[in-house]
Amino acid sequence: MPRSRRSQAVALTQTAKKTRDHKATVIKDIRDAIDKHATLYLFSYENMRSQKFKKIRMDFRKTDVEGKSSRIFLGKNKLMQIALGRGVEDEYAENLKEVSKRVSGSVGLLLTNRPNDEVETYFADLLEEDFARAGSISPRKVVLTADMVSNFPPSMVEQFRKLGLPVDVKNGKLEFIGGKKGHTICKDGAELSAENCKILCQFGIMLAEFKVNLVCRWKSMDGSFDDEL
Repeated sequence: MPRSRRSQAVALTQTAKKTRDHKATVIKDIRDAIDKHATLYLFSYENMRSQKFKKIRMDFRKTDVEGKSSRIFLGKNKLMQIALGRGVEDEYAENLKEVSKRVSGSVGLLLTNRPNDEVETYFADLLEEDFARAGSISPRKVVLTADMVSNFPPSMVEQFRKLGLPVDVKNGKLEFIGGKKGHTICKDGAELSAENCKILCQFGIMLAEFKVNLVCRWKSMDGSFDDEL
């Protein structure tokens, strides 16, 4: 049987009262959600996009057959660890320390009453392409062809040149200088510059993937923990 939840004071570093109260509220909200939901998932995310994550929030805000909605928490990892507890002596419920150990990097918490298979299928199917941002790593080599460049109006020549594309206008059409057939924008594993990203966007080439991975699952009924999802 899982240990009962502990009503205990949470020690916070000395900060301004407003900040301290906010931290305490976040911790209380997480613990209240743990009490009200059957399952807790820790998830990680890549290439966060606010608009795309908003859809996830909206999908899980919908009420289930019992009229209950799920809760999602994104915030400072330290606060999530405090709310969960970091060891046997302070974990909020049995085995939450195992979740806390895995709170690192870009992660969040999902508290839900939905069936496991429904939640896990939802995230397994969630994968959306998006335009890469400066500083990200290219997953593949991208080469622009002469035909791709010629589809743009000659008036784009100066804009493309400022972005580093070696282009010129010939016979009323854009082409690569010297009649080149192609130009490499980035190589596999290369860090993308702001100029690279602007060019990729102009040509509609998406190199980023927004996805959310479930790291582990914890069940409130028996305190069971599983990190092989």
